[in-house]
Amino acid sequence: MEGVQRLLIEVLTEPQKGGQSVLGTMKVAVLPIAKVFTMCFLGLLMASKYVNILPSNGRKLLNGLVFSLLLPCLIFSQLGQAITFEKMIEWWFIPVNVVIASITGSIIGFVIASIVRPPYPYFKFTIVQIGIGNIGNVPLVLIAALCRDKSNPFGDTDKCSQDGNAYISFGQWVGAIILYTYVFQMLAPPPGGYDAEDGNLTLKNSARNSPRALASDDSPERLPLLAEEATPVYSSSTKKDKIKDFLKYIYEKLKLKQIVQPPIIASVVAIFIGCVPFLKKLIFTPDAPLYFFTDSCLILGEAMIPCILLALGGNLVDGPGRGSAKIGMRTTAAIVFGRLCLVPPTGLGVVMLADKLGFLPPGDKMFRFVLLLQHTMPTSVLAGAVANLRGCGKEAASVLFWVHIFAVFSMAGWIILYINILF
Repeated sequence: MEGVQRLLIEVLTEPQKGGQSVLGTMKVAVLPIAKVFTMCFLGLLMASKYVNILPSNGRKLLNGLVFSLLLPCLIFSQLGQAITFEKMIEWWFIPVNVVIASITGSIIGFVIASIVRPPYPYFKFTIVQIGIGNIGNVPLVLIAALCRDKSNPFGDTDKCSQDGNAYISFGQWVGAIILYTYVFQMLAPPPGGYDAEDGNLTLKNSARNSPRALASDDSPERLPLLAEEATPVYSSSTKKDKIKDFLKYIYEKLKLKQIVQPPIIASVVAIFIGCVPFLKKLIFTPDAPLYFFTDSCLILGEAMIPCILLALGGNLVDGPGRGSAKIGMRTTAAIVFGRLCLVPPTGLGVVMLADKLGFLPPGDKMFRFVLLLQHTMPTSVLAGAVANLRGCGKEAASVLFWVHIFAVFSMAGWIILYINILF
């Protein structure tokens, strides 16, 4: 018995191949999750009826501030400092990995939906909730929490944070395109709508969801991405005006207004400036004349992590809501299991194969870690926002609640595995 105890202590405390003991690896992996959980709990406490200083309207404003200002500032400053034209070519697999993650996740979602047979009309809904992970906000939070620890396996705290944020930001534009095209189309309401009852084909709140009503409400979250298309009318007689009208029609047809969101604009601008040496020296180097702007963005970007976690924790105060009854616990459990337990091993296989084929920068552990995180995250919060547009927001909120609750435990386990594999 004493021999078994001694062997167990040696295994837990002696350094492994990455220079860390098993206990050390667990500490590195679990501490970021503990930090995230703590900040979410504080958001939950602030939103509770006992404190009530972060009500629903306040959380909406906070989410809007994060999405429109803080997240773009973080992306612009971190991605712009890290990227060059050579690195952009070297990082080509990041956006490809986002696409592969969506495809493999959707295939797993289709298999699970075929087995579980969710209630009508939630078959495609189940596929999307399993297939589309959070490739932006949650990975940025985890990287920030992980790199703050000086014992992190990726080395220097500043370089760890800058590289991780740059890699994550570089893939966000692809995720936005997938969300506002594929996900939006998959969540199209059936003929009877998501609230139809036993063959009743009248859409609930049809007046509110009609094209005329949507047209009168020009807020970005209410604009239909695939609304009924009108035939372009070219009333202008000059060639210049015809070209202008044609370009306007293409802009509206492709729904670029919905795809080109503040974080995506920040990514594109940062990539452009970072890839032009003259502009990069003018803005992103510490002794540059315009570096004060980049430094201001860095200060604002640092506020993104706590704000989004407070808002996320506050959103959990209402629990899973009434959407659980419509989907059913069986379907909800299948989505949670598929997203958190079946998708990550597939992603691990994809990344290891890409590494074997020489698609990844040699020796860059953070690059591989970010690729693995893209397959490991819970269901995308933005997918829930798109579901809200399509009339199944309550069901999506229920799924997001349970997925994020169980993701606290699953992410810790997967991060331990990834660190042991990479180091």
